[in-house]
Formats: sequence, C-alpha cells, structure tokens
Amino acid sequence: MLPEIRQSDYLYPVPKFCLDRSDVKDFATELLGFHENFAECFQRSESRDNFYRYMAGQFSQLERKSIEPIAFAIEGGKVRAMQRFVSDAPWDDDKIMTNYRSLVVEDFGHPDAALLFDECGFVKKGDDSIGVARQYCGTVGKVENSQVGVFAAYTSKYGYSLVDKRLYLPEHWFSEEYSERREKCMLPDEIKFQTKPQLAAEILRDLAGEKLLPFRYVLADSIYTSPEFVEAAESLVGVTYFLQVSDDTLCWLQNPVTVEKSYKYRGQDRTKKVLSDKAKKAISLKALAKGINNFFWYQRKVSEGAKGPIEYEFTKRRIVLSHQGLPQKTVWLVIRRSMASEPEYSYYISNAPLSTRLKTFVWLSGLRWSIEQCFEETKTELGMDQYEVRKFPGWHHHILTCMLAHYFLWHLKIRLGKKSTSYYAIAA
Repeated sequence: MLPEIRQSDYLYPVPKFCLDRSDVKDFATELLGFHENFAECFQRSESRDNFYRYMAGQFSQLERKSIEPIAFAIEGGKVRAMQRFVSDAPWDDDKIMTNYRSLVVEDFGHPDAALLFDECGFVKKGDDSIGVARQYCGTVGKVENSQVGVFAAYTSKYGYSLVDKRLYLPEHWFSEEYSERREKCMLPDEIKFQTKPQLAAEILRDLAGEKLLPFRYVLADSIYTSPEFVEAAESLVGVTYFLQVSDDTLCWLQNPVTVEKSYKYRGQDRTKKVLSDKAKKAISLKALAKGINNFFWYQRKVSEGAKGPIEYEFTKRRIVLSHQGLPQKTVWLVIRRSMASEPEYSYYISNAPLSTRLKTFVWLSGLRWSIEQCFEETKTELGMDQYEVRKFPGWHHHILTCMLAHYFLWHLKIRLGKKSTSYYAIAA
C-alpha cells in the first residue's frame, strides 16, 4: 500500500527501498569496499575473509541462508571454519557497531530522525539455543518455541536501518536448572535478567550516550511503555516520545484534587497523599475514547490500498496519567480509530509541546512502519530468520551481519541516486 500524502502535510516522508541487482555493476567490489570499514575489528585475516564470505552468502540467491549452505556456495567457504567464526572467534562487537553507526549517520543522519523500538521473533526447534522458550512470537502471532530480540531502528527522510539489538532471555534461563545450558551457549556471566522494556531502555541510553545518531523522536509500542523506558526517554533533553499504551491505562481529563492524610505506622505519625473525597475516579482510555463526540474526530487518509483509500479518525486530548491511584504527569493522549462500524482503537501518549498539532501525531503514528520494513527486508532478502546457531555470541554475530548487510543495500541505493517513485509515510 502506498500513501498519497503531500510532503508539506508532515515533517517528511520515509522513502521506500528500491534497488535491483541490475542497478549495481560490480557488487562484489563494492562489498569489499564496505568491509574495509571493519577490517580492524577482527584479529586475524581468516576472520576478515569469513566475515566477507558470510555476508556475501546472505546476498546470494540461496534458498536457505544458514552457515552450511553459505559455506558450500561461496568460494573459499568451509563449514567448520565458518561455524567457528560466527560463534567462537573474537569480534570487536563494540567497534563494529560504532563504525557502523558512523556510516548510518553519513547516509541517514537528520536532526528530526526517529528511534523506533520493537521486537522480532524467530521460531526455533529444540531447547538448546540461547534464550529459546515457549513465548509469544509476533512473527507467527502466537505462543511458539522461539527466540525474541529487542531492536532499535533509525529512520529519517533518507531511509531506515536497524542500529542496535538485544536478545531477550526469559527469567527461567537464569535459574540453577539452566546453568549447564548457559555455559554451553557461552552466555557471559555479567548478563542478568532484564525485561524487554529494560532492554529497550538500555539501548536508548546507550545510543543517546554515544552521541553519534541525531534524533528528535522516540517511538515504541505498548509492550515497551514501562516506567523504566519512559524515564529513559524523558531524561533526553529536546526529545519527544510517542508511545503506544494499552486501553486499560487510567487517567483524568483534569488534575484531581489531592490531600494529605495522617496515619500511624509502627507507632509513628506519618502522612500520605490521597485523592480528595470530591475527586472523580480515574477512567480507562477505552472508556474515554468511546465517550468522545464525533465532532472531535478528524478523518485522515493514510494510504491508498488495492480496494481504495485507507482512512482512520484521530483525536487528541491532554490527560493526567494515574499511577497507583494518584495523578502522575500530564501528557498528550492521541487516539486512532478505524472507520468500521465496530471501530478498533489505538492509544498513544506523548510529551510533545503544547503547541503540537494533530497532523504531527498522525505522522508519528505511522513511522513504526519503517522498523517493520527492516524486519521484513532482512528476513526475506538476507535470511535473518534462517540461522542455525545456538550460542549467545553466534546469535549476536548473525544478527549484526544482517543489520550491516541491510544498511549496505540502502547505501547503494543512496550512492547511485536511486529515487523512489512513491513514498511510505503512514502505515495502514
């Protein structure tokens, strides 16, 4: 689906990836040039060679792009050597990521760019791969034996790319029962259990602290809208967050009156803040949305589908969020609803300035499309979900090469001046 949206209506449109094999005259030579950026990140020439071979295999037209097919298909490839390279050989991962994000800035960097957070699931058989468990896997839309990664993508008017990742490890993986599996999977001792929002907050703090990628917006879905993540986003000066929240989130339309109540605790006099007897109870976002008169909803076409325009209705309100029954903070609430007779609702909160217009929120509500495209393109074109590694370093190294390979294709598009005839700006 391609939108028909004027650029002047939004901050910028996000370009659609478009590049054919025929557009690049000497792909292998260009790939070698790209790999020069990472030569210092490997101790041995053998590792540098396998780094090139592995990524070349990801660009091939192999039906399955795991280590063994790649090693057989690429000149000089050896299965055992490539297995050791991906899972056991030393990589300077931090240096690779720094060099990589420096390249991303060169091609995509923009002060109004956005960081987007989402997860990606990988269905796996067996129980020995690091972090594998029966858990919700968005790829198949149900609970499945899988691994889940938490990712950050960078998107701007020039393109989009994944810029960081963490493997989510379910809490039971840190139990004594799993100690042998952790050792076999080479899980570093310093890795401790973290929730998905905590992993996302860690990524956000790391990217902000690195000060390489300029960005103005932070977006995430409801899974990541936790106190840890919101606190990390709010700590960034000049950054606006736009976060999806669940429909049972409680709020007030006006700040409720609170009073100090005295009480005794272990013989000591104490006070606590409570709602006044005259204060109204907080209501859910679901109840609030259904009570808003049609007068306040604005219909907007967000994309052009095969059967006609895709349209939603939007509205915004200033609300006071409820935390443990008390007023917490005042934020923007943005509600999107479908045009069906029984509409579906989506809810977002934002710390955007008071002067922010609805059209900006409509635009932000669609930016998440770009991280979904990152997952789709790296899976369909580069085999991101076709790996057969079990160890913790192996997972990170495979995902890292996919991220770099995806960016490399975007770099070629930009270098060759390939302009999209259509633009994605808002997701359906």
